[in-house]
Amino acid sequence: MKLHFEPNLDFQRDAVDAVCDLFRGQERCRTEFTVTWKPDDSLLFQKDSGLGIGNRLSILDEELLTNLRDVQFRNKLPPADVIGTRDFTVEMETGTGKTYVYLRTIFELNRKYGFTKFVIVVPSVAIKEGVYKTLQITDEHFAALYDNPPRSYFLYDSAKLGQVRDFATSPHIRIMVVTVGAINKKDVNNLYKESEKTGGEKPIDLIKETRPILIVDEPQSVDGGLEGRGKEALGSMNPLCTLRYSATHQQKFNMVYRLDAVDAYNRKLVKQIEVASASVDGGFNKPYVKVLSTSSKGGRVSASVELDVQQAGRVARVTKIVSDGDDLEQVTERAVYANHRIGEISADKSRQYVEVRVPGGEHWLAPGDAINDVDQDAVTRQMIRRTIREHLDKEKRLRPRGIKVLSLFFLGSVADYRQYDDAGNAVKGRCAGIFEDEYRKLMKHPDYQDLFGGADVETEPELVHNGYFSIDRRTAAGADVLKDTNGNTKADDDTYALIMRDKERLLSLDTPLKFIFSHSALREGWDNPNVFQICTLRDMKSEMQRRQTIGRGLRLCVNQEGERVRDNDTNVLTVVATESYQDFADKLQKEIEADTGFRFGFVDRDGFAAVSVRVGERETPLGIAES
Repeated sequence: MKLHFEPNLDFQRDAVDAVCDLFRGQERCRTEFTVTWKPDDSLLFQKDSGLGIGNRLSILDEELLTNLRDVQFRNKLPPADVIGTRDFTVEMETGTGKTYVYLRTIFELNRKYGFTKFVIVVPSVAIKEGVYKTLQITDEHFAALYDNPPRSYFLYDSAKLGQVRDFATSPHIRIMVVTVGAINKKDVNNLYKESEKTGGEKPIDLIKETRPILIVDEPQSVDGGLEGRGKEALGSMNPLCTLRYSATHQQKFNMVYRLDAVDAYNRKLVKQIEVASASVDGGFNKPYVKVLSTSSKGGRVSASVELDVQQAGRVARVTKIVSDGDDLEQVTERAVYANHRIGEISADKSRQYVEVRVPGGEHWLAPGDAINDVDQDAVTRQMIRRTIREHLDKEKRLRPRGIKVLSLFFLGSVADYRQYDDAGNAVKGRCAGIFEDEYRKLMKHPDYQDLFGGADVETEPELVHNGYFSIDRRTAAGADVLKDTNGNTKADDDTYALIMRDKERLLSLDTPLKFIFSHSALREGWDNPNVFQICTLRDMKSEMQRRQTIGRGLRLCVNQEGERVRDNDTNVLTVVATESYQDFADKLQKEIEADTGFRFGFVDRDGFAAVSVRVGERETPLGIAES
C-alpha cells in the first residue's frame, strides 16, 4: 500500500502560511562562512576547506512583530506586544497532520525565502522513527509540489559526523532529525567535541554557523521545564527561529496558529468518539467495600474506602472517608448496604486495618483488601469480548469498501499477555488466552459467518493478534523476555521501530494481524489511521490520560489505495472502558480544558476581532481594540 497525501487541505495550508508569513519582506538570500581545519590548538597551521551555507534573516524585529500581529489577527489569536523570543507556537490536535504541516513548511520557506538548514528535534525514538518514516513516504509528494528541489535528510548519529559537515556546507535543503537525548549531554556527547570528520570543528559549531530553523516536535517533552537541559541544548544551536508544534503545549510562545480538539471535531478532521461501557451483570448488586488507606489526624482516626454509591439516579464507584460507627447504607444511600457498618479502625504504621461489620459477622480488611469485589477476570473477559464484537461489526461494513479495521488494547502488565514456563519458553498470558477463547466463540456466531467462511477456528485466532513490547533479554530456549516500560525510554526502541516499519503492512487486508496489544501508552509517535477500537485493560483514571490514549486512534481512516476516507459515519473511534459514557465524557472534557486552555461554553475576547462589521459603505473587521 502507498499512502496518498492531499495538498489542498485548507487547515493545513493555513498552518503553513501562518509560519511563512512571519517572514514577509525577507529577501531571498544565503549566508556563507568558512569551514576550517585545526589538527591541534596551534594557530600557525590552518587551511581553508570550503564554505558553509546557512540561513540569514534580513528583516528587523519590528517588521517581524508587525508580521506576527497580522498573522495572529487573521487566526483570531491574542496579539503579541513584543517579540521577546523568536519562538513561535503552532497548536494542532492529534490526527490533523502536524508532521506533514511542518515538513511542508520547510519546503515553502525554502521556495519563498531560500532557507536551507532545518533541524527537527523530537523527544523520543518513537517520534524520530515516525518523522523519518514520514520524510520517506512524503518525499515524492513534496518533490512534485515544489519542482523537485535538491534535498536530503538524515537521522543524527554521533558515529556519522560527516553528515553534519554536509549539512553545513551544502547549498541545498538539508534536514537533520535528532532526539533531544542525543544533544543535551555535553560532557559525553560527540556533538560538542572536535572531530576530523567535520574538518576539525566541533559539530555544534558548524550547526551554529548555519543559523538553522529549529522545528520542535512535542516541545513539552523536549524542553525539560523552564530551565531544562533540552531547552539549553536548543539554544546552543543558535537558531534563526524555533517553531514549536504540539497538541498540548505547556508553554505558548508567540502563538501563530491554533487548531484545538474542539475545532478539529467540529470540522470533522478527526474521528468521532463513542464509549462502549463494559460491565459485569450484577456488578453493583452486592455491598462492595474496598479499603484504600487509614489515617490518624488531629486525634481522629478515619479510613478512605471505595464504595458503590447512588449518585444522580445511577450507581458509581467512588471514594469516601469513613469513621468508626458509620452506617454504610446511609453513606451510599443504597439498601444493599443494610446492616453494614464501619467498626474499629487502626492507623498504626505496623498494623493498619478496618473492621467492616456485616450481618452474621465481621471482616478485617487491610489496605487493598475488599469484600464482594467483581472478579477481574470477568471484567477483562467482558471488555475483550466487547472489543472483538465492535471490531467485527465494523469489519462487516468496512472490509467491502477496502478499509482495514484495527483494534488496540492497553494492558496493565506484559505478563497479562505473555509469560514464560520453567524451560524459558514463551506461553500465552491471561489476556491472550481470553482473547483467543472469545474470538473462537465469535467465529462461530451466525452474525459473522460472512467474515470467516472456511477459516480454521483453531488456528485463525492465533494469527490475528500480537503484542508490541520492549525486549529485556533472551532465555536459554531463545524466547524474548519482555518487560513493562512507560513508552518513553531507550528500552522501547525495538518496539517503536517495529511498529513504525509495519505501518503500511498493518493497513493491508492481506495481513491477518488486526488486534494489537501493548503495555505502554505509546504516547506520541505511534498511531495508525485505521485504529477503530481502543480497549483500556488498565486504569485510565490515574495511570494515563484519556486524551493521550484516544489520540492513538483519532486519525481519519484510509482505504487500500492509501486514500483518506472522509465519511463521518465511517470515522468513529470506539473506546471500550469500565466507565459510563457520561463519566468518560466529563473527564475528557476537563482534560481538554486543562491541556488547551479552551473553556467549553465561552468564547475568548480575541475571537471576535476578525468579525466583519459595516462602517459606512464598507465591511471591516471589528479589530482587537473593539472586541
